[in-house]
Formats: sequence, C-alpha cells, structure tokens
Amino acid sequence: MKFFLDTANIAEIEKAVSWGILDGVTTNPSLMAKAGASNFKEHLKRICDLVEGPVSGEVIGLTPEEMHAQALELASISPYMVIKLPMTVAGLQVCKRLNAENIPVNMTLIFSSAQALLAAKAGASYVSPFIGRLDDISHFGSELIREIITIFDRYGFETQCLAASLRHPLHVVEAALAGAHVATLPWGVLEKLIHHPLTDIGIERFLEDWKKVRPEGW
Repeated sequence: MKFFLDTANIAEIEKAVSWGILDGVTTNPSLMAKAGASNFKEHLKRICDLVEGPVSGEVIGLTPEEMHAQALELASISPYMVIKLPMTVAGLQVCKRLNAENIPVNMTLIFSSAQALLAAKAGASYVSPFIGRLDDISHFGSELIREIITIFDRYGFETQCLAASLRHPLHVVEAALAGAHVATLPWGVLEKLIHHPLTDIGIERFLEDWKKVRPEGW
C-alpha cells in the first residue's frame, strides 16, 4: 500500500520524505491555509519538488467550466500534480474531459461504492472514500473499501482506491486489510504508526545489556 501525507506543511513533508516511506501528498484549500501558503501555486510547486510523486490539488469551482479552467492551471504547476474533483455531476464531466487530456484526477468525497464506480467509469486515477466520516455515522468505512476493490477487480478498472479521513493507526491497518491501494493520513497518524511500547522497552533492555558486554573501545 502506498502512503500519502494529507498536509500542506512543508516541514512535515520533509520529515516523511527523509524516512523513505512517502509516495505522495494530498492537499486541499483548508490545509493550504493552515500551512500559511501565501502563494498557492508556488507552495504546490515546492511540495511537488520535494515529493517527486503524486500531489493532489483541489479545484474550488462549481461549474464544469470553472473546474476545468482551474484544473488546467493546477496541472501546469508540475507533472506530478493530480486534480482533486468533488463527486458531483460537474466533477464527473470534468473528470472525463481531463482523462482525455491525460491529466490525472482524484475524485474526492466518495461515500458509496456506486459513486466510486461512476468515478472509475469517468476515468479517475484515484477515488477517495472517506472512511473516518462514515465511521462517525455508524457505517463501516473499511467495508466500503472492500466493496470498491471488489468492483474494480471484477471489471478491470485501473482506478486506485485512496483511503482518506484516516484518524488513527487502526484505520490504516483496516484500509490495508481491505485492499486499499493508497492511504492518505495526517502527520500525527503517520508518527503513531512507528511507535509501540514494547519496541521502546525492547530497545531499553538491549542497551542495558549492551553496556554489560560491549567490547572495549565501542
């Protein structure tokens, strides 16, 4: 499973890149504002240069014409740019058009397998089911991922399932078990994946024992 970081924070992205496990980044206007991006396009360009992998930038238009114009502007920033479109009729129309123009699309705000199927038929490179928000209303978000993967496999869609709205490490594990191609997660969740109390205890014990047996000069 690929790991994307859901952020626009440059420092967080740099850390994740240094760990050697980052495959891409997802952003949205709220994350850009939180990161203090004074120049939207320059900030996205910097992220693309750091990651050298898919970076999702979101349009804010509502009509097909507005969405397409904004999508072309975002795509011009870097060959790594992926256009985030909302799961609406206009979003589907623009997705189909961008697919014909060889511009990758991340269809976002997916909450049903039917929506994911429509996005795949329109040529989306990614669909983003928001599993945390589904869990909030007593639906099993991981089950939606299983449905999407089953449908995509059965009909040979190349669209990747990008698990979004991941709020804790268990969400990441559930997404992996369900077959998600990609998980996008905030920095705090990525950090928590590393740590386990037994690992910390094990390291402490190894170091204590090493002090007893280490060769002279070490």
